[in-house]
Amino acid sequence: MINTISIGYPRIGPKRELKKALESFWKGEISENDLNRVAQDLRKYNWETQKKNGIDILSSNDFSFYDQVLDMICLLGAIPERYKWDGNNVTSKTYFAMARGSQTKELDVGALEMTKWFDTNYHYLVPELKPDQNFKISSDKIFKEFEEAKALGFNTKPILLGPITFLMLSKSTDGKTNTLNLLDRILPVYKDVIKKLVSLGATWIQIDEPILVKGLESNVIAKVKSTLNELKVAAGNTKVLVCTYFEDLEKNAAQEIFDSNVDAIHLDLVRGTNNKEYLTQKTNKIISLGVVDGRNIWKSDLKAKIDLIKKHQGNEVFISSSCPLLHTPYDLDNETKVPAEIKRWLAFAKQKLAELNVLKDNINNGGSKSELDKNQADIKDRQTSTLIHDQQVKDRIKTISKEITNRKSVFAQRAEVQRKIFNLPAYPTTTIGSFPQTTDVRQARAKFKKGELSEADYEKFLKEKTIDTIKKQEELDIDVIVHGEFERNDMVEYFGEQLKGFTFSSSGWVQSYGSRCVKPPIIFGNVSRPNAMTVKWSKFSQEQTKRIVKGMLTGPITILQWSFVRDDQPRKFTAQEIAFAIRDEVKDLESNGIRMIQIDEPALREGLPLKRKDWNEYLKWSVEAFKISASVVKDETQIHTHMCYAEFEDIIDSIAALDADVISIETSRSRMELLKTFEKFKYPNEIGPGVYDIHSPRVPSKEEIKELLVKASKLIDTKKIWVNPDCGLKTRGWSETIGALKTMVDAAKEMRSN
Repeated sequence: MINTISIGYPRIGPKRELKKALESFWKGEISENDLNRVAQDLRKYNWETQKKNGIDILSSNDFSFYDQVLDMICLLGAIPERYKWDGNNVTSKTYFAMARGSQTKELDVGALEMTKWFDTNYHYLVPELKPDQNFKISSDKIFKEFEEAKALGFNTKPILLGPITFLMLSKSTDGKTNTLNLLDRILPVYKDVIKKLVSLGATWIQIDEPILVKGLESNVIAKVKSTLNELKVAAGNTKVLVCTYFEDLEKNAAQEIFDSNVDAIHLDLVRGTNNKEYLTQKTNKIISLGVVDGRNIWKSDLKAKIDLIKKHQGNEVFISSSCPLLHTPYDLDNETKVPAEIKRWLAFAKQKLAELNVLKDNINNGGSKSELDKNQADIKDRQTSTLIHDQQVKDRIKTISKEITNRKSVFAQRAEVQRKIFNLPAYPTTTIGSFPQTTDVRQARAKFKKGELSEADYEKFLKEKTIDTIKKQEELDIDVIVHGEFERNDMVEYFGEQLKGFTFSSSGWVQSYGSRCVKPPIIFGNVSRPNAMTVKWSKFSQEQTKRIVKGMLTGPITILQWSFVRDDQPRKFTAQEIAFAIRDEVKDLESNGIRMIQIDEPALREGLPLKRKDWNEYLKWSVEAFKISASVVKDETQIHTHMCYAEFEDIIDSIAALDADVISIETSRSRMELLKTFEKFKYPNEIGPGVYDIHSPRVPSKEEIKELLVKASKLIDTKKIWVNPDCGLKTRGWSETIGALKTMVDAAKEMRSN
């Protein structure tokens, strides 16, 4: 008997209702009650959609106002002291202060550190735990949402981020304590949460432990079985599902779960191809088969999925998405932009529910042959389509050599040449690229796309914004400036729109963090660059000033990582194709007088495979892709790159191997902790450690920035330090941007005089 289950659903709303409500709430335009009503409507919509599309067991607590890890921080009462929490039920004020920072008379504090959720483009807030951390139930969200669903007629399966994953994704405040040592302190609270859910009528509880797919040390594995058994005792007759995803479940961890007393295990059978071996394992547990891809948008080959499901011999089987559907857009039915032929190949979250229902119906009841025939026709059409293949692109990949991947001279020689040309002061200041995309920018772009604004008027508007932004940077006395990127809607989408092999959706929004949503490009075929993409605006901008204007590009790995990538060839080949396209752009920028070119790679580290044994191969081809894109220039041209959220100690050799002349990195939320890597590793090139957090509206003080720069100067040669924000300024307002940049420049000037 096959049953379909949901292990998590998107939460931003099919039209980004949550994003809009959150941002209105933060601006004071709507009340907290208004925000809660939007949230309730979205939860109801999600439950109804899943039920209508044949899902037998629904979930609750997959909704969040900002981040599911932050929700667990609140549930467990793990609030850092600096947020001045009163110890009662966590309020929205405290919640959003941890998410975004706060700058009021009562509370002037930065946000929690943010980093990537495994190898996805979703970001979570990092818990900070003291060696003697106390925990207690401090949020009623999970209970209220379960009861809310129940009142609507849905008996849901509440989702809890498991204790092992929560602790291992946390960091200790002293930088020394192993956070897993807090397991005995945290388990009683988990058990209390479970007991309360049982008392409310929960028949299933889902414990997410994605950390178990990583290669873990034996001391961690040894705690899996006993931890799960304790949680199961608390659950009593309520059934417990342990949910793993994103990769193969490690064999030693799998054995511990199978030997435990939990009732069911979820396995990712899309990325975790080796999980198939567990399908024939004799067990009294229900196996949940993650057969539909929860991280990509390609239609499933349903015939192949039926064959896979039938390999499992258990009496009762669940089928589901490979991972929570948080990482997919809502509904293909809302899509108006994707070409009809390509649209036939796609499935968004709602369509994935329908796929699960077709699979269930065919296995349980013989199902509809017409549904399978249509699916197989679409699968074959994609395989044979002439839209996909470009032999010239494939042939170019075969030309890769050391001459193509290496700069003409080593860094030391290039640096000497560049210092004489640029003549920059110590602690040179710059920004990462984008400037505020305010309402007028977004409205002008929307009008242009709708045909309500002519191309000439739109270009005139963009030129005025660009000139104004250049003047603002000159007034602030920023040494190396940027043009602001007002012509760009998104750092990946902008390039994808101009590259062959890409298409774009009108409604394919997914959550990146908080209210930040992205609409990833769809890479369906071989990639190439028909025409220059950025030269026009870079050249125009450089003509407006005597200061150096950086040309701004997005790197091949980031374009790859932040897109929905074709799954019919290795990602390596697609990365190489993109790299050659960017290489062509770099060459054209240089030949048009652009002397500094930044090739952003914020996603390089997030692309790391979850298992360390697979790292070397990935790092080899990802570094190579960057070097293909960058190494076409002369010594006189300075190549910059940028990385976000990069805990890079374990890949520092590969980052150095990029051989970028300057790298800027996110470090402010971690208080420069990331730079400790340089105590052991002598980074050869120049570096700009981010000195303030752009994900928060808070304006830092000059003393804060100087403190961070002093920390950096103790680890890095001061002749090699640049001063810049953490990331681009696209999401910020002008007032806070000017305030923060002025403070940044003043701090840099004072550092020069010391």
